[in-house]
Amino acid sequence: MASFNDIQVKELDKRASGQAFEVILASPGPDVRPEFPLSPTKKKDLSLEEIKRKLEAAEERRKSHEAEVLKHLAEKREHEKEVLQKALEENNNFSKMAEEKLNQKMEANKENRSAIMAAMSEKFKEKDKKLEEVRKNKGQGDQKDSL
Repeated sequence: MASFNDIQVKELDKRASGQAFEVILASPGPDVRPEFPLSPTKKKDLSLEEIKRKLEAAEERRKSHEAEVLKHLAEKREHEKEVLQKALEENNNFSKMAEEKLNQKMEANKENRSAIMAAMSEKFKEKDKKLEEVRKNKGQGDQKDSL
């Protein structure tokens, strides 16, 4: 057993896996003061004015914090209103654009239908003219045969 001032090292039995030691620290003497006090230092007694001043400062901090929180909430609400307004505007714009496109398509379809109907009418008129001509020619042919 070896001793170095306030540390004692005792060698235990040797093993195949290694060596074992026991380290014993000596207890500090009565004249040794710990570097860090174990109990907090006692605060001096505060006067009534100091207590009031500290309470007022704490109240100011609380009010300031509350005002800041309310300000942030108001800003957040304002932002939400702006976002909702923008969304409504975009929705209205989308609806107007969709309605305009639909009206344009309907107008184009109407024009196409009118053009198709006019073309078909013209085609039928042409067919009627040909039929009339054929009937007329046939009628003339019958008259020649009867002569």
